Amino acid sequence: MRRPLKPEAIAASFLESCLAELDALKPGNVHRHSEGHRMSVADFVASAEAAAPLIGRKGLPVGKRVRLAVEATRAQVGQNTNLGIVLLAAPLAGAALDPRSGDLESRLHRVLQELSVDDASETYRAIRETMPGGLGEAPEHDVASEPAVSLLEAMRAAEARDRIAWNYAHYFADIFTLGLKWLAQAHERWNEPSWAVARVYLGFLAHLPDTLIERKFGTRTATLVREEAAPIEASLTACETPAAMTAPLAAFDRALKERGLNPGTSADLTVATLFAAALIALEGPE
Repeated sequence: MRRPLKPEAIAASFLESCLAELDALKPGNVHRHSEGHRMSVADFVASAEAAAPLIGRKGLPVGKRVRLAVEATRAQVGQNTNLGIVLLAAPLAGAALDPRSGDLESRLHRVLQELSVDDASETYRAIRETMPGGLGEAPEHDVASEPAVSLLEAMRAAEARDRIAWNYAHYFADIFTLGLKWLAQAHERWNEPSWAVARVYLGFLAHLPDTLIERKFGTRTATLVREEAAPIEASLTACETPAAMTAPLAAFDRALKERGLNPGTSADLTVATLFAAALIALEGPE
């Protein structure tokens, strides 16, 4: 057995991760350099502050953690600003609160494998009440109905059309094999936190079709955005001074927003990466 992190430390790490993501120049997404999509930086700050205590609260199953955090957010800002973030953060927080041995990733495996039908029911309710963009209907385990399977099984059924579901099904592989690697490399190269975050975001945007864009605008548009992001990501990672990329990133940001394209899934994965990194740092070596 191990001593789990304190709830207040988990809540603080979640809040800090959300705020750090807002500091980065993330093309197409809301950030301190440019708002958009009828959402403001203040909306995201208020959302993070509302959700953080629920993300860190002790004794909550994953599904209930999701629902309560989403409800607190909606009461605060009246719109969907963080459903994807909460869906990714809730199991990570559950793993950080788990007293069993092993590193965060191995405990996360167990948390995901133990997800129940009740977790699915609570999560479905949160999704229905939030009404995320481009949800549509699913051929099986549709969120409009009550689930008959565990949350992990429901996520496996949805993984082809949603990258957050894919990460549940693959034990957060994008976070542990891509995001954390990119974050560590960027910190070592530049030691500039906001640019390290931008690098992680561009990594997801350049390597994975953003499934929020894909649901709302189709596969072709999502693929085009990924292709547009790839040379910008390559240029940023090659830079000795990342601030030199401010103008190209700002131009890409304007171009995406003019087309109404918001890579929200890439931003969600970025926050989850920061949150996982913060939890791992707090836990220290086993």
